[in-house]
Amino acid sequence: MTDTRHALIIANERYDDRALKQLKAPGHDADALAEVLGDPQIGDFDVDVVSNQPSYVLRRRIEHFFSDRRRDDTLVVHFSCHGIKSESGELYFAASDTEPLLLEATAVPAQFVRRCMSRSRAGRTVLFLDCCYGGAFSRSSSGVRSTGDVNVLDSFATEKPAGGRGWAVITASSSMEYAVEGGDLTEDTAPRPSVFTGAVVQGLDTGEADLDADGEISLDDLYDYVYDRVRGQNPHQTPGKTVEMQGELHLAHSRRRRRVEIAPEPIPASWRTALHSKNHFTRLGAVAELRYRLQSETLPVAEGARQALLDVAHNDMRQVADTASAHLREIRLQPSTGRLDFGRLLQDAPVPHKTVTLGGLPLARAFVAQPTEPWLRLTETDDGLDVTVDPAAEGRLSADILLKGVADETVIHVEAELAAAPDDAEASGQGHARVTAAPAPAQAPAHSAVAPGERRVPSTAHAPHEAPAHPAAETRVIPSPDAPPSPPAGPDAAHARAADETRLAPSPDAPPQTRPRPADDTAHTRPPGSTDRHNAETQVAPAGIPPRPPEAPRRPERARAPAPSRRAVVVGGGALVAALAGVGTFVAAALSGVRAVRDFDDAGTGDSRSLGSFVEGTGAVPLLVASVLTAVVALVLSSVARHDLRARPERYTQGSTALTKALTSLARWLAVPALVLAVLAFIAWLATRSLT
Repeated sequence: MTDTRHALIIANERYDDRALKQLKAPGHDADALAEVLGDPQIGDFDVDVVSNQPSYVLRRRIEHFFSDRRRDDTLVVHFSCHGIKSESGELYFAASDTEPLLLEATAVPAQFVRRCMSRSRAGRTVLFLDCCYGGAFSRSSSGVRSTGDVNVLDSFATEKPAGGRGWAVITASSSMEYAVEGGDLTEDTAPRPSVFTGAVVQGLDTGEADLDADGEISLDDLYDYVYDRVRGQNPHQTPGKTVEMQGELHLAHSRRRRRVEIAPEPIPASWRTALHSKNHFTRLGAVAELRYRLQSETLPVAEGARQALLDVAHNDMRQVADTASAHLREIRLQPSTGRLDFGRLLQDAPVPHKTVTLGGLPLARAFVAQPTEPWLRLTETDDGLDVTVDPAAEGRLSADILLKGVADETVIHVEAELAAAPDDAEASGQGHARVTAAPAPAQAPAHSAVAPGERRVPSTAHAPHEAPAHPAAETRVIPSPDAPPSPPAGPDAAHARAADETRLAPSPDAPPQTRPRPADDTAHTRPPGSTDRHNAETQVAPAGIPPRPPEAPRRPERARAPAPSRRAVVVGGGALVAALAGVGTFVAAALSGVRAVRDFDDAGTGDSRSLGSFVEGTGAVPLLVASVLTAVVALVLSSVARHDLRARPERYTQGSTALTKALTSLARWLAVPALVLAVLAFIAWLATRSLT
């Protein structure tokens, strides 16, 4: 955008006069709109924000904003505040010190704003009014009328703009409607942008307002998008628009249409000549050279080769065009996954990060990413994306990440569910013991179930034939350390035991659960810090002994990275060996052919044998066949190695990838000429069989 762009955002949510209801959306409106308008990749505006200021400050800032402008300037003014109608039907914008009975002295008249707009030399001005016309006053206010028609647009339509200049006014609602903030008008709503400004920010930030998909968001695009979004969320709110402007105003760039932009480096002149040769074999050779140039780490070089291949794919004969198209398919985006699922997460808790890596050629790894929802957080890394979600979001979330490369697009679907964290009361309630007074059955299982937050104390009762070492010992459930203490013993001790203990009778056939108590009671006490390895929450200890602290939960083991593979390197090495064999056998066949020609010349005309017979006698034909076969094997092995690199990029290190590419490239450079020359020599031998 070549023009100079300035934006003034006025937000008032706090008011000294009690007749004016305190708002919650304007502050968030100002922050969200300032961020998107000031983004160099979206609005590229020089943004000035004025929040909760008295009327005299607002009038001074407004007049200063419109003064000293040039014809190529584009100005945007956004009001987020109460809109008040006077008894005579005039519109005023409320400031922090506004008194409804003294509007002329304590508010900002709409006519004042219109006069500043008309006197400015700026080429184009856009005014956004997100004002609560009908809901601006508390019900207890008796000095202000909150009903009746507020002709907002009429306040700005009485004067035409000067020649060559224009303006537009877009309002959040019509004259008889509320401008809803945060989805409703109640006092206890959570602070968030209003429906109108939220739609403006969403359309600009995501590029969804680019309805004609031309890469730019015009004023008409934005209004149509905001109108549909606002009406979809609140059918009783209708945005309005009036325009006195020549031509189309582009307010912002569209992220939706952003692609990777790489300035191509032109291919050498000799290659361009080869691409226009009448011999299609020459053009095929040039396409093969472009394929290697397409692999360059220098992106402008690779982009120049891509554009040349595109021209061949669209204009050349089928055989050559298909070869070029096959090479172009190698630069498609290749993300490591097409779906990310974060599972269930707690709000305001640390959110895990997930990564997406891109494989393929360097040009295929050049991309831009755009989330379809603002709760998705993306960070570009050297080899892909780091993805996380906004922990302040709520509910079940679903969105897409649009990846756009130089040649194609792809989508990665993301899902998450953010639940509210449990409050302190619920968390503390889980620490109390939950018990039942029902006795355990005679054949009780060896591991009795214990509710969360409890610990089981094993009984020291013995089998019938053994004397109990601790007659008073019994199995009971005691509260965990964070639970409140049990009531003291006394007349209600039986009731306390019924609430705090569960007596568990061991099975007669079960082995003794404890060994006889040693003489020294301290032998039952484990060293400090000892833990039960079998259950970090349920601990077993004899009665009367202090419970051990619960064991810290084990940290889950990190998923192991796949073991590095060298399969592609080995296959690439085999391809190079086969290519060398193909070249060697062809050279041997060529030397045998030269010797056959010499023998044929020495024989003279008296010998009736054909030249082909002399060639057969030297053994050149089997060598040619071997050369063709080994060259084909080399090309096949090269393709297999390259395919394995593309299919499993995570299994190869950067060094293995580079080595494989070098081996396969050298194998192809050797195998292709050997194959072509061997086939041509074989055809020549067939032609010389009749030559005497």
